Amino acid sequence: MNRRHACRLLGSSLVVPSAVRAAASEGFVIRYVLSSALYGDLPLEEVLGEVKSSGAESVDIWRKVHATHREQIEGMGDESFQSLLKKHGVPMAISTCYPLGPFKQDEEMRWVKKNGGHMTVCGSGKMGDADVSGAEAKAQVKAFFEKLKPHYELAEELGVTMAIENHKSSMLSSPDSIRYFAEMNPSKAVGIAFAPHHLHDAVGEIPALIRHCGRENLPFIYFQEYHPSSKEQMPKEEELKQLPGFGTLDYVPVLAALKEIGFEGLAEIFMHPTPRGLPVLPTAGEITAKINESRDYLGKCLAKA
Repeated sequence: MNRRHACRLLGSSLVVPSAVRAAASEGFVIRYVLSSALYGDLPLEEVLGEVKSSGAESVDIWRKVHATHREQIEGMGDESFQSLLKKHGVPMAISTCYPLGPFKQDEEMRWVKKNGGHMTVCGSGKMGDADVSGAEAKAQVKAFFEKLKPHYELAEELGVTMAIENHKSSMLSSPDSIRYFAEMNPSKAVGIAFAPHHLHDAVGEIPALIRHCGRENLPFIYFQEYHPSSKEQMPKEEELKQLPGFGTLDYVPVLAALKEIGFEGLAEIFMHPTPRGLPVLPTAGEITAKINESRDYLGKCLAKA
């Protein structure tokens, strides 16, 4: 057991009066970040112009195959990118960099820091067989952190958080692996990019997993529901069921758990188009309108949480 986990267990073992809990959760808000992936290959400036309209405070820059915005920035240069951010009055918070993985993103973390961001998001990759549980999950998580050490030490130095997504067909996947990840996490610069849509076979465990991880291990969460349309081409009305309020997932227990732990990270309303890389709807305005419908639904859920 590491020091972070021991402190969390000690804190959770204390009896906290309900009045104190209520005071702690009073005024709880979700801090939204806008995913550029939803806008596919639309011009970056159009995406930045939608950040405030979507109720988000910052932007998450995605790259191919999901979007082209990281490549657009490469083409225009960092100074031009920073000028666009200033023009629209929005910061970049995140670079989502799945192709790099957790062990090849040192330069990307430096780039994020240079451009005012503070987080990267990627998957864990595999550390042997995927989707394992029990003792094998614990062993894989331990090996992962040992391999990650020079990279999270750089993240600590830069003040950047490495958010690792729980994702099917990877090391960080099963509920056990998520629990062990939180318990064994050696660095404040590492956390989980919590993905409920990759826990569709363990939906009932999602609130408990959030509570187990605690806010110190959850810098980021996706608001996305699993639906076959994330992998199969289907009518748009089916595809949109990945979004909060359009499908069947009840977000009240999810938001109640986030509220209980005092979640302070960033939340991203998200879905995958099929095929990847396309805007989820024809125009930026239409995409933002759907995001706002989801955000309104989540606000109603939060009021019940």
